[in-house]
This record gives sequence, structure tokens and C-alpha cells, in this order.
Amino acid sequence: MHPAPSVILFTSLSGLGFGLLVFLGLGLPPVTGWVAFVFWLIGYVLACGGLIASTFHLGHPERALKAFTQWRSSWLSREAWGSVIALVLMAITGIGAVFLGARWALPGVLGALVCLGTVFITSMIYAQLKSVPRWHSAWTPLLFLAISLAGGALLAGQASVAVPLLLLAGAVQIVAWFAGDRAMGRSGTTLATATGLGPKVRLLAPPHTGPNYLTQEMVFVIGRKHATRLRAIALLLMSVLPVILLLLPFHHLLGLLAVLFHVAGVVVSRWLFFAEAEHVVGLYYGQR
Repeated sequence: MHPAPSVILFTSLSGLGFGLLVFLGLGLPPVTGWVAFVFWLIGYVLACGGLIASTFHLGHPERALKAFTQWRSSWLSREAWGSVIALVLMAITGIGAVFLGARWALPGVLGALVCLGTVFITSMIYAQLKSVPRWHSAWTPLLFLAISLAGGALLAGQASVAVPLLLLAGAVQIVAWFAGDRAMGRSGTTLATATGLGPKVRLLAPPHTGPNYLTQEMVFVIGRKHATRLRAIALLLMSVLPVILLLLPFHHLLGLLAVLFHVAGVVVSRWLFFAEAEHVVGLYYGQR
């Protein structure tokens, strides 16, 4: 599928922001006052910035509030509600830490759980789609949660927790890539099932002489050579380099570099998440 910048920023930044808020809700790091304010500010800027970025992919961003009305059937609507509830609970916890020097465990733990739930709901927006076999897998929510927690631990300065979580995120990413490569074939979707015309159907000519909305949004082809190279870059930046830096004698500059490398790797990983996704509509246009 076409990798829209707004959706890449949304899934990357909001995951990191909610991941950081998870650890802050659990009291990690145990900071108060202005130091706590900085941590909470980073978490909110990332989470809210990602959510705001997602509205730019809507046909009518001014109607974004209507997303709250479809929570019974829409994972997007559930994500909207989950985000609001998580941010409110974390705001209560933040007020205690920043202004009163107190850690309120109950709203903190509840907020951390809702933050994790919101990341899961975000992943289900994609994992529910049978029309995109690469996404329609349990590996999609596992990947979103693993990357969110790894990034959150890194931003929270919890090196001892971040190292295994970064390694776990890298391992889940590798498995998700290889499982996704076989997903279209295993789905049983073919040109025959896509058109409903029987097993002997074949494409004589494309349905359109020029591009249309479906081909522009749902059909995107990336060369295997480029995909392999980008996968290596994503894994190196997202997991390998941050782990190496965290295992070196601690220095604030090394910690900052680890965060920057990780964020860059997550962005590359998310670009591949969309660029490699094969929508079955491509079969109708002879693109798969």
C-alpha cells in the first residue's frame, strides 16, 4: 500500500509516546517536579503529535470528532476513546508527580494499562483487514506492542529493561517480516477469487488505462532488493545500535544517540509496514 507520511508519523510517534507514558504511570523513572514535567511533556507531545498527524490522512480532517461515534464497530473509533481515557488518567498521575511530588499508584497503573490497550487498538485497525494478508496476523499487534514498550523504556531511561525489550522488538520484527512474505500465498486469494469469475480467469488488459484512487492508495510495489536493504537498516537502527550503545559505559550523549537511532529505525520499519503491504485489490489490476 502507499506509505502515507501522516500515517507513518501517527503509528511511530503515538506508539513511542504511549510507551513512555506506560513507564511513567508505573513510576519509572521515579521523578517529581520539573524533571517529571519534562518526561510527561515528551510523552504527551509524542502521543498527541502522532494522533494529530493521523487526521491529515482523513478526507475531511474537520470531521475527525465524528470518529468517536462509531465505537461499537470501528477500531478507529475505539482508538479515539482509548487515547482520551489514557491521556486523562495520565494527566491525573502527572499532576500528582509534577505539582504535589506524589505518586498516585491507582490512576498511574490504570493509565499504563489503557495506554497499552490503546497501542493494541491501533494495531487492530490494520490487523483486522483480511484484504491485506500481511497485516491480518497476530504478529501485527505483537509488533506494535513490542516496539512501543521498547521505545518507552528507552525514553524513560530504563536501560536494564530497554535492552531485552529492544532485542524482543527486533526478533518480533524479523518474524513478522518473514511471516508477512508468505501471507498472500497462504491467504488463498487469487485473481479468480478477487474477481469471482472462476479458476480459469486471466487478465487480458488492465481495467483502466490510467491510475485511479485504488491504484494510487492500495497498490504500491517495492523492489525486493530495496526492501531487503531497508529491512537491514531498520533493524540496525531500531534494535542493534541502541542495544550496543546501552551496553557501553553510561553517558547521556550515548543515551540520546540510542533514542535517535531507535526513532529513525521505527520510522523506516513503519514505512516498510505500509510499503510492503499487499492489498488484494492489486490482483484485479494485475499488480500482484
